[in-house]
Amino acid sequence: MKIELHKIPVYKVIAGYRDSAEEGVVAYSGKLDIRPKYQREFVYKGHQRDAVIKTIKNGFPLNVMYWVKTDEGNFEVLDGQQRTISVGQYVNGDFSLNDRIFIT
Repeated sequence: MKIELHKIPVYKVIAGYRDSAEEGVVAYSGKLDIRPKYQREFVYKGHQRDAVIKTIKNGFPLNVMYWVKTDEGNFEVLDGQQRTISVGQYVNGDFSLNDRIFIT
């Protein structure tokens, strides 16, 4: 297995973020399956989710996330689901941080 580092801006990863009970959780313009069948459900507590957003707002990098390329040429999150969903939920307006929401 070959691991390649790709730096992808947060806004590109979150593009097209959708969280649906029927269709799962996807982003990266529909090319990223954030919660494949082998992944657990979202379990971050509020303070953990907030820490992800604070990290980004402070200009710090998020830890490395691992994606696996599928046979169809799309991707599945192997590691980083909780962080990715936290950002997606913030961008969707599912929660605020310090009474501030994300506005596009």
